Amino acid sequence: KEFNEIESRSCPGCGACGGMYTANTMASAIEALGMSLPGSAAHSAVDRKNQISKKKQNDCKKTVAALFSLLESGIRARDILTFPAFENAITVVLALGGSTNAVLHLLSVAHEMGIPLSIDDFDRVSAKTPLLGDLKPGGRFVATDLYQAGGIRLVVKRLLDAKILNADCVTVTGKTIGEEAKTAKETPNQKVVRPLNDPLKPTGGLVILKGNLAPDGCVLK
Repeated sequence: KEFNEIESRSCPGCGACGGMYTANTMASAIEALGMSLPGSAAHSAVDRKNQISKKKQNDCKKTVAALFSLLESGIRARDILTFPAFENAITVVLALGGSTNAVLHLLSVAHEMGIPLSIDDFDRVSAKTPLLGDLKPGGRFVATDLYQAGGIRLVVKRLLDAKILNADCVTVTGKTIGEEAKTAKETPNQKVVRPLNDPLKPTGGLVILKGNLAPDGCVLK
């Protein structure tokens, strides 16, 4: 009974842990890649009554429609998963202070696509990407707070305004990421995503180190 009480308080509902750990990091990266529906990465799995949220149900319906649209238009995963799209995903992860596992997973997907992404690309992108997301474990907020603030679309719009994202990359909607970002809505007075003129840090949340302990490179958050 005591153990169940601990579990119920530490894991109060369905879905991933709320911070920018691997699950929410990769959900954000996949949306930035253009491989998931805009707005789907950060909202909650369940509502306050612990029922599947209507947003998730709508995601399922919209996903089916998007799949048929992609089939009809002839857009394939390889048309979406380009080198510039991977740069976008990396940039969003770095701006949110995402998990080090993003390096492993994005390198693996790029390898599967035959795209020459390397660990050094993360360091290159990090040097020009401000840390904007005040998200756990390093910050104060969680993924649902990010969604309520404006979601990944808001982050993408910030980064497009900074001219450090590739706006012409196509997404599963058939529109470009730049076109999708135009629909971003920012909640007034939100504190989750910092403005470009007041980042948490001028460079990204990850850095690649090399030395005698890790001659091929290692990742530090």
